[in-house]
Amino acid sequence: MSFLTILEIASYIVTIIGLPYAIVIYLREQRLAEQRDEEAVYLALIDEYVRFQKLILEHPDLHLRMIGTAPPLSDDQQERRLIIFDILVSLFERAYILVYEEEMPPRQQRLWRSWEGYMREWCRREEFRTTLPLLLEGEDSDFATHISRIAAQEAARKQAG
Repeated sequence: MSFLTILEIASYIVTIIGLPYAIVIYLREQRLAEQRDEEAVYLALIDEYVRFQKLILEHPDLHLRMIGTAPPLSDDQQERRLIIFDILVSLFERAYILVYEEEMPPRQQRLWRSWEGYMREWCRREEFRTTLPLLLEGEDSDFATHISRIAAQEAARKQAG
């Protein structure tokens, strides 16, 4: 067998085996890169939520984590609470835009459920629900519909329970 024949056979083998293998490796790397990007977005959003929780700790007089009826707030306290709620709604909107999709793979659903859990937790608070329409002015309409639905569900659950 001549050297050229061996090279030709080797090129066929590379084409038949190597090219599909390279494509599989490339697609796998793309999928892993997408997962890393999703995780980075999720971690950045969680970091934002942790900063939000620290903000709440800086304002204990607003009773934002209090369960039950909070004492009446002064005008200054009500304004600070509204600003904090506005920050929270912006964070929720960012999470909605970056994570939520109608059809999500299981991994993304798991990431989204934690954010929806945070939304439900805050929508259980009557003072948050009552200010929500004001806070949603100018926000993404799909997000506004989504969180308004959650707020209505939580209000109904509170009335029923």
